[in-house]
Amino acid sequence: MFTKWIQSYRDLPLMINQWANVTRWEMRTKPFIRTLEFLWQEGHTAHATLEEAEKEAMQMIDVYTKFAYEQAAIPVIPGRKSRVETFAGADRTYTIEAMMGDKKALQAGTSHNLGQNFSRAFETQFMDENGQLEHVWQTSWAISTRFVGGIIMTHGDDAGLMLPPRIAPIQVVIVPIWKKGDEKGVVMEAVASVQNTLKEAGIRVKVDDSELRTPGWKFNFYEMKGVPIRIELGPRDVKNRSVVLSRRDVPGKQGKEFGISMEPSILVDHIKDRLEEIQASLLQKAITFRDSNIVDVNSYGELKEVISEGKWARGPWSAR
Repeated sequence: MFTKWIQSYRDLPLMINQWANVTRWEMRTKPFIRTLEFLWQEGHTAHATLEEAEKEAMQMIDVYTKFAYEQAAIPVIPGRKSRVETFAGADRTYTIEAMMGDKKALQAGTSHNLGQNFSRAFETQFMDENGQLEHVWQTSWAISTRFVGGIIMTHGDDAGLMLPPRIAPIQVVIVPIWKKGDEKGVVMEAVASVQNTLKEAGIRVKVDDSELRTPGWKFNFYEMKGVPIRIELGPRDVKNRSVVLSRRDVPGKQGKEFGISMEPSILVDHIKDRLEEIQASLLQKAITFRDSNIVDVNSYGELKEVISEGKWARGPWSAR
């Protein structure tokens, strides 16, 4: 299509982005990480010069790195692939690599400078400002639902998911608690008020008022779902005009806060502060884990020893 769309330097740069399902015949599948079909975001660009193509390839690996750090709280390591690992047909391949909880590396996103390899194969040319025909310089870059698996394996624990607040579909879940029938009305009225307060503040909140499950069951369920904050609200809390707050990233009593005021300005500020704390805490925890499992090496013997220990080795590389 680029060959049809591109005729002149005025058509450049041409940048195409799409979300698409991809099918691959994998012999050994693993949920999210290696599947027969997956969703990915991919981009393809064409440029007038090598410098523009290289700038685009580098910019996109920076975009993926920023997303990993700032949204997913995953401290990826960006870098350039060796010649052996470079994408077939590319001059250069850039990657972001993430350390999972089992210390294995996950290729979380890639960006390729394709040079003129594909434009020469498909005769994708343009007329430059001097009236000369030139082949375009191309890039491609992609990130897929494999990244979801990376989030699960970076932050999850034995209780289930642990989602960074900035990407969590539900940031706060409210679980109402009552024992007597006449308590339900006042509790649910307070729950609705808290829910509306948080919604108006732009916080993604859900109320689980189902009477088919106990509060304890709901606590475990939303921990497994990775919801960052749980709010508990019962008759005593209504009387005191306060709520109980539990953090997903801090287990047990240490993660609980009692007596948080329902007053909108106080509650909203408190919840927002906690969400940012959780986001920062998950990133720092992942950074600490990553850095504690990277060892500097200066010889082949040291390299083998570090790898045998299941850690990452960092050392000089000739890039051949």
